[in-house]
Amino acid sequence: MAPVPVNTLNTPPRKSSLIKDWPAAERPRERLVQSGPGHLTDAEVLSILLGRGVAGVSALDLARQLLARFGGMRGVLNAGHAELETLHGLGPGKSATLRAARECCCRYMGEKLSPGKTISSPGDTQDFLLARLRDRPHEVFCCLFLDNRHRVLAFEELFQGTIDSTTVYPREVVRQALQRNAAALILAHNHPSGVPEPSEADRLITRRIRDALELVDVRLLDHFVVGDGTCVSLASRGLL
Repeated sequence: MAPVPVNTLNTPPRKSSLIKDWPAAERPRERLVQSGPGHLTDAEVLSILLGRGVAGVSALDLARQLLARFGGMRGVLNAGHAELETLHGLGPGKSATLRAARECCCRYMGEKLSPGKTISSPGDTQDFLLARLRDRPHEVFCCLFLDNRHRVLAFEELFQGTIDSTTVYPREVVRQALQRNAAALILAHNHPSGVPEPSEADRLITRRIRDALELVDVRLLDHFVVGDGTCVSLASRGLL
């Protein structure tokens, strides 16, 4: 009996691990150029950042492994270099590229609130705060300092705490505001639990800072609590 030709078996022929050997229509970089980034999967976008894979593993397969291990793009970009480099094929160069990509995302959002920019909507502030604070493992208390036209003077992380609390000193907030000649402030802090509901302690420190700022004619415009994917405004709750 003659041997069965390989091409008639159900298993497809093995594709080269080199993406450059694939048909142009299947290469992530060429697909991005032809169709735009919105038509690419997360794995395809990630594979372009990775550049190349390793022996027997394409950059696209490596990207899929990363997404599976870290639970998606957000997990990949938040991973530290030690975590990333536990995956075969991920060395210091590729892990540095992925961490730089996350920093690019943060800086892109940060340009909305760079010094001199005017705060035109709460949405701009919330997008920036989510990019900066949503994935921090510990609580961080921040201040956005504004002039009398609501133009950004500075954004500072003033206090860092444990996994569930931060010691905040109103006098230090006032000192920083006077040092920058600020006319108004927006406060923000994150809840590492992911639940942005303001606590009684959040409401209390907001009132204390508001009262301290009023003594030096600086207005407190809002206090945002950042959770996992959303922010809560204490001003919108009538808690200022």
